[in-house]
Amino acid sequence: MKKFAFAVLAAAMFTSAAAQAGDQDFALVNKTGYQIDEVYVATPSSKSWGKDIMGDGVLSNGAKKNIIFRNSTTACKWQLAVKFEDGSDVEWEEPFDLCTVEVITLKYNKSTGVTSAEAK
Repeated sequence: MKKFAFAVLAAAMFTSAAAQAGDQDFALVNKTGYQIDEVYVATPSSKSWGKDIMGDGVLSNGAKKNIIFRNSTTACKWQLAVKFEDGSDVEWEEPFDLCTVEVITLKYNKSTGVTSAEAK
Protein backbone atom coordinates (compact mmCIF):
# COMPACT_ATOMS: atom_id res chain seq x y z
CA MET A 1 0.00 0.00 0.00
CA LYS A 2 1.22 3.46 -0.80
CA LYS A 3 2.43 5.28 2.31
CA PHE A 4 0.37 8.30 3.32
CA ALA A 5 2.16 11.61 3.74
CA PHE A 6 1.80 13.12 7.19
CA ALA A 7 -0.35 16.18 6.81
CA VAL A 8 -1.53 18.85 9.15
CA LEU A 9 -4.50 20.44 7.49
CA ALA A 10 -6.85 23.19 8.50
CA ALA A 11 -10.39 22.01 9.07
CA ALA A 12 -13.40 23.96 7.96
CA MET A 13 -14.46 26.14 10.86
CA PHE A 14 -17.99 27.25 11.56
CA THR A 15 -19.39 29.68 14.13
CA SER A 16 -21.86 28.30 16.62
CA ALA A 17 -24.35 29.33 19.19
CA ALA A 18 -24.09 27.99 22.72
CA ALA A 19 -23.94 24.22 22.53
CA GLN A 20 -25.87 21.73 24.53
CA ALA A 21 -24.46 18.40 25.70
CA GLY A 22 -24.45 15.75 22.99
CA ASP A 23 -24.25 18.28 20.13
CA GLN A 24 -20.76 17.00 19.28
CA ASP A 25 -21.99 13.73 17.75
CA PHE A 26 -20.96 13.36 14.10
CA ALA A 27 -20.60 10.84 11.30
CA LEU A 28 -17.09 10.01 10.04
CA VAL A 29 -16.99 8.91 6.38
CA ASN A 30 -13.93 7.19 4.91
CA LYS A 31 -13.39 7.99 1.23
CA THR A 32 -9.59 7.66 1.34
CA GLY A 33 -9.33 4.41 -0.57
CA TYR A 34 -7.76 2.73 2.46
CA GLN A 35 -8.95 1.11 5.69
CA ILE A 36 -8.75 3.24 8.86
CA ASP A 37 -7.82 1.17 11.92
CA GLU A 38 -7.83 3.84 14.63
CA VAL A 39 -9.61 7.16 15.21
CA TYR A 40 -8.81 9.66 17.95
CA VAL A 41 -10.50 12.89 19.04
CA ALA A 42 -9.20 15.28 21.68
CA THR A 43 -9.80 18.83 22.79
CA PRO A 44 -7.00 21.26 21.88
CA SER A 45 -6.01 21.52 25.56
CA SER A 46 -5.61 17.73 25.95
CA LYS A 47 -2.09 16.43 26.56
CA SER A 48 -2.81 13.09 24.85
CA TRP A 49 -5.16 11.61 22.28
CA GLY A 50 -6.62 9.10 24.72
CA LYS A 51 -8.17 5.84 23.53
CA ASP A 52 -8.96 4.77 19.98
CA ILE A 53 -12.68 5.46 19.60
CA MET A 54 -13.03 2.68 17.01
CA GLY A 55 -12.45 0.10 19.74
CA ASP A 56 -12.00 -3.30 18.08
CA GLY A 57 -13.61 -2.13 14.84
CA VAL A 58 -12.19 -0.59 11.68
CA LEU A 59 -13.55 1.91 9.16
CA SER A 60 -13.37 0.37 5.71
CA ASN A 61 -13.10 2.54 2.62
CA GLY A 62 -16.58 3.83 1.72
CA ALA A 63 -17.93 3.15 5.22
CA LYS A 64 -19.43 5.55 7.75
CA LYS A 65 -19.16 5.46 11.55
CA ASN A 66 -21.35 7.49 13.89
CA ILE A 67 -19.23 9.00 16.67
CA ILE A 68 -21.31 9.51 19.82
CA PHE A 69 -20.19 11.67 22.75
CA ARG A 70 -21.30 11.29 26.36
CA ASN A 71 -24.12 13.63 27.35
CA SER A 72 -21.83 15.33 29.88
CA THR A 73 -19.45 16.50 27.14
CA THR A 74 -19.66 20.26 26.63
CA ALA A 75 -16.57 21.23 24.59
CA CYS A 76 -17.30 22.06 20.93
CA LYS A 77 -13.76 22.26 19.52
CA TRP A 78 -12.09 18.89 18.85
CA GLN A 79 -9.00 17.75 16.99
CA LEU A 80 -8.99 14.57 14.90
CA ALA A 81 -6.33 11.96 14.15
CA VAL A 82 -6.55 8.68 12.22
CA LYS A 83 -4.23 5.72 11.73
CA PHE A 84 -4.42 3.58 8.60
CA GLU A 85 -3.93 -0.17 8.31
CA ASP A 86 -0.40 0.34 6.93
CA GLY A 87 0.60 2.24 10.10
CA SER A 88 0.62 5.71 8.53
CA ASP A 89 -1.32 8.45 10.27
CA VAL A 90 -2.80 11.90 9.76
CA GLU A 91 -3.50 14.50 12.42
CA TRP A 92 -5.59 17.66 12.07
CA GLU A 93 -4.32 20.21 14.58
CA GLU A 94 -6.87 22.85 13.65
CA PRO A 95 -9.95 21.86 15.66
CA PHE A 96 -13.34 21.04 14.18
CA ASP A 97 -16.35 22.74 15.77
CA LEU A 98 -18.34 19.58 16.39
CA CYS A 99 -21.30 21.54 17.72
CA THR A 100 -21.95 22.67 14.13
CA VAL A 101 -20.51 19.76 12.12
CA GLU A 102 -22.67 16.73 11.33
CA VAL A 103 -20.38 14.84 8.91
CA ILE A 104 -16.60 14.73 8.42
CA THR A 105 -15.55 13.07 5.17
CA LEU A 106 -11.91 11.98 4.85
CA LYS A 107 -10.34 11.85 1.37
CA TYR A 108 -6.90 10.99 0.01
CA ASN A 109 -5.44 12.53 -3.15
CA LYS A 110 -2.98 10.02 -4.63
CA SER A 111 -1.39 12.57 -6.96
CA THR A 112 -0.51 15.00 -4.14
CA GLY A 113 -0.20 12.50 -1.28
CA VAL A 114 -2.47 14.66 0.90
CA THR A 115 -5.28 13.42 3.12
CA SER A 116 -8.00 16.01 3.64
CA ALA A 117 -11.13 16.38 5.76
CA GLU A 118 -14.33 18.01 4.60
CA ALA A 119 -16.67 19.10 7.39
CA LYS A 120 -20.37 19.75 6.82
